[in-house]
Amino acid sequence: MQSKIGIEAIALREADNVATALRIPFGHKLALIDIPQGANIVKYGEVMGRATQVIPAGTHAHIHNIESLRGRGDLEGKGASHGV
Repeated sequence: MQSKIGIEAIALREADNVATALRIPFGHKLALIDIPQGANIVKYGEVMGRATQVIPAGTHAHIHNIESLRGRGDLEGKGASHGV
């Protein structure tokens, strides 16, 4: 994503639906496309979470609208991937 003041965020893989923001705190993301509620969040080509609500393209994506899928014991046995 690029603006008049330079690059705002970077995405590394074509499959990514979020980009890492360069102008807000480390680790925060911006949606590259409209992401529906319940959809996987893909960063660096890996599923790193799930949208807890609709995330419109260009908006901030972080813990207020993404739930982590890492270390979720409550998902064990439900087909969730644990190494992501």
